[in-house]
Amino acid sequence: MALFGSKASRLIGLDVGSSAVKMVALQQNRGSYQVETADIEQLPIGTIVDGVIAKPEGVVSSINRIFESQNLKDNQVASSVSGHAVIVKKIVLPVSNPGEVAESIQWEAEQYIPFDIADVYLDYHLLGPTEDGTGTNVILVAAKRETIDSQSDVIAMSGRQPVIMDIDAFALHNAYEMNYAPEKDTVAALLNIGASIMNVNIAAGDNFIFTRDIGMGGNYYTEYVQRDLGVTPEEAEQYKQGKAPEELKLTVSSVLQSVSEILALEVQKTFDYFRTTSEFEEMQSIYICGGASRTEGLREYLQETFQVPVEYLNPFQAIKVNGANLPEGVKDNGSEFTVAVGLALRQAGDKPRAQGSASQAGWKGFLQKLTKR
Repeated sequence: MALFGSKASRLIGLDVGSSAVKMVALQQNRGSYQVETADIEQLPIGTIVDGVIAKPEGVVSSINRIFESQNLKDNQVASSVSGHAVIVKKIVLPVSNPGEVAESIQWEAEQYIPFDIADVYLDYHLLGPTEDGTGTNVILVAAKRETIDSQSDVIAMSGRQPVIMDIDAFALHNAYEMNYAPEKDTVAALLNIGASIMNVNIAAGDNFIFTRDIGMGGNYYTEYVQRDLGVTPEEAEQYKQGKAPEELKLTVSSVLQSVSEILALEVQKTFDYFRTTSEFEEMQSIYICGGASRTEGLREYLQETFQVPVEYLNPFQAIKVNGANLPEGVKDNGSEFTVAVGLALRQAGDKPRAQGSASQAGWKGFLQKLTKR
């Protein structure tokens, strides 16, 4: 199948988050993309708890409402997972022939994976030979079977086919690379701040070089506002978006900043660890996205703390949206669709296996049909 297939072979990007399901359908023509439609459906509280689908019927209903409301006939989707059930490591295998990687990856992976190897799905991406030519640099990915199977089963229950199960961090990178075409060796941090998980990626040019999932996000803001002001979860959600009553705004801002400080500290720890394990030292820029990225004062606080430009990642910057059936406000606040866009850029069979850098092979992502090997 060609890298950029026909409309019939496309995949619908389906981002199943802990608070909402986001969908993006793209059309591709002569190397450029256009949004056919996009939608978001909030999930009832308690549907997904700590990354575990507690109420599958809630996710199924949300997926069905999205596809029915947008009159989507496609049934093949690309989705993704993240969190403590996913391990991503850059390793060196003591083999120089790419063909030998597939034979050795299973037993070599055991020393890097903190789970029983029988309980995970494995995948990998070749980065090329080591400098001395005696080994191969590889990005190793492991995801717990129960997490992958749970999400793919829910998608199947909705009548759709989960063709690709990817990782949120890789979908995030795809959307960034597609929309920003970063210059070589420009080091940028990508922060996808969801309700319960924050993905932190670091990219050098268009090369994916590091990722970490942090178990905190927008729910922290909601919980702190709710606790300190004695309001309902719904009111707290509105307040953190700058919609608090005038007499409460100063108090809310103080609470939000206290949470931003906690979040920024975790990001700082991630940056510090990255510097100790990489040839790169400083970030030139930070891009933030995800539903919680629009929390009042967060962007400004991150910029002040890290002393680099902080921008909202626009997943539609290089993708035409004119005439698309988009939810209200998406053209101005589309950052929460970043993962869904990255997934919609995938196509069945596009996962690279060729030796060379990620960019040479055409970075796409992982876990091609991983659920049913």
